[in-house]
Amino acid sequence: MSVKSTAAGGPPAKGRGRTTRAAGAKRRGEEPELVQLLTPQGERVEHSGYSLDPTPDELRGLYRDMVLTRRFDAEAITLQRQGELGLWASLLGQEAAQIGSGRATRPADYIFPTYREHGVAWTRDVDPLNLLGMFRGVNNGGWDPAENHFHLYTIVIGSQTLHGTGYAMGLAKDGADAAVIAYFGDGASSQGDVAEAFTFAAVYNAPVVFFCQNNQWAISEPTEKQSRVPIYQRAAGFGFPGVRVDGNDVLAVLAVTRAALEHARSGQGPMLVEAFTYRMGAHTTTDDPTRYRSDEEREEWASKDPIARLRTYLDKEGLADEDFHAELAAESDALAKRVRDGVRAMPDPGPMAMFDHVYADGHALVDEERAQFAAYQASFADSADSAEGSGASRTPAAAHGKGH
Repeated sequence: MSVKSTAAGGPPAKGRGRTTRAAGAKRRGEEPELVQLLTPQGERVEHSGYSLDPTPDELRGLYRDMVLTRRFDAEAITLQRQGELGLWASLLGQEAAQIGSGRATRPADYIFPTYREHGVAWTRDVDPLNLLGMFRGVNNGGWDPAENHFHLYTIVIGSQTLHGTGYAMGLAKDGADAAVIAYFGDGASSQGDVAEAFTFAAVYNAPVVFFCQNNQWAISEPTEKQSRVPIYQRAAGFGFPGVRVDGNDVLAVLAVTRAALEHARSGQGPMLVEAFTYRMGAHTTTDDPTRYRSDEEREEWASKDPIARLRTYLDKEGLADEDFHAELAAESDALAKRVRDGVRAMPDPGPMAMFDHVYADGHALVDEERAQFAAYQASFADSADSAEGSGASRTPAAAHGKGH
């Protein structure tokens, strides 16, 4: 196939490589490049613009990271279904995009995630139980961002790109040998905060990498309703380079993100990386993806599974034997048990705790809302007391309300 430049606006490196075609690109007759170093069939390919020569230990390490991340993600889904978590946003299918980019960072680099970057958190030694505690409602993150250089999760869509840009501007003024990587999704690319972050980063030449995990669906809206051009090409309008990488290829993601971070650290300004991947599961555990996408689409992407392709390569090259896989399976089981036991040992979240940290010094409106909610909670206890006093059983509605 013929290929185009790796990035709009001129990347730090150019080259020829494998390409793919997105549905939206087909409609417009375009063929954006997809940087790839490991095919879905587990074949190594070269790309002159982005090279990587990992050791066997590094390859096994990347595989281990993805397997363990997927395992605790699966446990989190099960725990939510059992009522132990209020919500969970699964990363299923996006392990390569997260592990590859996370392992590309240096300790001094600072990461601004959204709410699905569990794999990136893993690469920064954030305990999965801290993530699960937040989704259980018993902590506000549970880790010290200054210790891990990994910011707390951000639920407000796209706002973390502005936070990351501001932090990167500060790094530049301090002369720090570090960069920022800010994560967002294809849906967030439509937010004004993201456009503002692009503008400030470009004008101030901030050392920030914008990392878009394009998982094809912003809840139930496809990428084609977010952008008329491939997302990475939008960087050109702001005056900095963009590149699209196979987000299911952990080697390509590692190589591209490493180059983008070096581009930023060396004073060349921001860069946009679009990791072209797929959300295999639901947007969150409150979502039903069967209502808006086909089984055929999911099956097509299942054949591009990031973990399966690296295992194929490892096994074929004799880089991982049965002992390695058995030990990893045992480690996965141990992690799953630790996660299950740890979550079940957590306290139930206090219903009134959600008012405690809205404002540092209190606020009249929050005080009013707290009082209203306290009265609402007390009404269920009053109903139960009345029912017991009359000898009647508590109604299902009252029982549900008290438990809720």
